[in-house]
Amino acid sequence: MDSEWMAAGLCRIEPPAMFFPSDGVGVEIAKRICAECPVKAPCLEYALENRIDHGVWGGTSERQRRRILKKRKTTIPVLV
Repeated sequence: MDSEWMAAGLCRIEPPAMFFPSDGVGVEIAKRICAECPVKAPCLEYALENRIDHGVWGGTSERQRRRILKKRKTTIPVLV
């Protein structure tokens, strides 16, 4: 997957630790930054495709990404 989008992310001007918080308040702060980010969608897809299970990516927490992946798994038809 192309990762050129990373250079346009708002996270590039923040400390990386901000997107790997240890509490719910930190997650909400990171998600607020992501909400305004122009590359939120490709960031989320990158995290989903690469099964990144730590941190806030594309405005989602680890738990939210697990739910998205689970939902996608159940909605994608299986080809036989």
